[in-house]
Amino acid sequence: MFPTALGVVLPFLGQTNLSGYLLVVFLVCILAVAGFEFVNGFHDTANAVATVIYTKALKPVYAIPWSGTWNFLGVCLGGVSVAMGILKLVPLDTLMTLPVSVGACLVLAVLLASIIWNLGTWYLGIPCSSSHTMIGAMIGAGLAFTWYYNGPGVNWGKAEEIGTSLIVSPVLGFGAAAVLMLFLKHVTKSHSLFHIPSGENDRPPIFIRLLLITTCTLVSFFHGSNDGQKGVGLFMLILIAFLPARFAVNHKIPNAKVKAALEQTQQVLNKTWVTNEEEKKVVNNLKTAIRKTEASLAAKNETDIAKTYSYRKQVETIITDIKAIEKEHQLKLSDQDKHTLASSASELEHVTDFAPLWVIAIISLSLGLGTMIGWKRIVVTIGEKIGNEHLNYAQGASSEIVAASTIGLSTAFGLPVSTTHVLSSGIAGSMVASGGKGNLNNNTLKSIAIAWILTLPVAIILAALLFMLFHLFI
Repeated sequence: MFPTALGVVLPFLGQTNLSGYLLVVFLVCILAVAGFEFVNGFHDTANAVATVIYTKALKPVYAIPWSGTWNFLGVCLGGVSVAMGILKLVPLDTLMTLPVSVGACLVLAVLLASIIWNLGTWYLGIPCSSSHTMIGAMIGAGLAFTWYYNGPGVNWGKAEEIGTSLIVSPVLGFGAAAVLMLFLKHVTKSHSLFHIPSGENDRPPIFIRLLLITTCTLVSFFHGSNDGQKGVGLFMLILIAFLPARFAVNHKIPNAKVKAALEQTQQVLNKTWVTNEEEKKVVNNLKTAIRKTEASLAAKNETDIAKTYSYRKQVETIITDIKAIEKEHQLKLSDQDKHTLASSASELEHVTDFAPLWVIAIISLSLGLGTMIGWKRIVVTIGEKIGNEHLNYAQGASSEIVAASTIGLSTAFGLPVSTTHVLSSGIAGSMVASGGKGNLNNNTLKSIAIAWILTLPVAIILAALLFMLFHLFI
């Protein structure tokens, strides 16, 4: 995993101005982000295989590689919307105007704080959210950044949006799994669905076995498409912090494509009827932004940070202004014009919201390999310790159906969720539906709850302290 990451990255180093300790720090960051995703693999993905292992649907020797493969595919095919949402938590635009060492401090603080807490909870066998850990670390490093540079270090609007997603999703997971379990309990006539396996050879019937394998596959795939993107976002944060001129915008998009999107937008504006000064101001602002973007497009290159920064800012301004016009209901826009504006904004978003294929491949490989190692501690907790009795087939299936659906929808909306919390809550919900509150293991739930409560503040404090420490030496 690590040699692969370095083998892909090293060819870029000869084309950069990084030297001395910054080059070393850059390589450490690359290794750390691969390590974070590796830990994420055996920490979070263990949730996906717990149900098939403890219901005897698959032996670990088959379940682990199977889940790892689908995690790999999930990262490859999941897009980058969640990754870009993660990136927007930190002050990317400000980082591009500061020395590279500042970005190095922020990136290292986020990565090491996340890895330390994830490894600690894994060692104790406590299902803990890598998403909570990473987001807490980004907030902590952002707050330390604000302290040192007296500027906005955290996008609180984005933090609130992500925080809401992380809080609401396990509640929905608990409720939906309980409802699904009650439905299965009172509607289906299959007693075998509620069987608790005992002994090595007590395997589920073929139909139930296929159902459990399918749900495990879906959770693994959607885990990759959501959690894997968080690793992609961290990787892009590293590249933009250290090599902004090269990676702050997607230089592979032809200038002709960008010009075409700008011209389409200009044509819509030219025929847009405005009825008051406020509407006129919005339209004129966008026209001005288009002219500035055309100028910065002609000047941008892969070596000049200032010109690349200007181009990125202009593209972001146009996207924001287009979305403002789309929301301005008083403007007389035909459906075709609205579609044209939306298409132009989408095309321009590819300039700033992207990740190279090799980045996605490194994260995919790290997550997939991590899934195959160190899985057992978390699997034992999920399969044996959340409830006071062994997991039955219906509980495993209902919790994973809900988890896959929740994670998949969140990925579609570009929102990160915690696989750990969604699936753990789903299993708890299915067990409550099976036998009431007395069917839950209070000691395990307390451990999970304590980890849940502590993760955010610990990650924030740890990342802030690490930022301050690195700031002294980098």
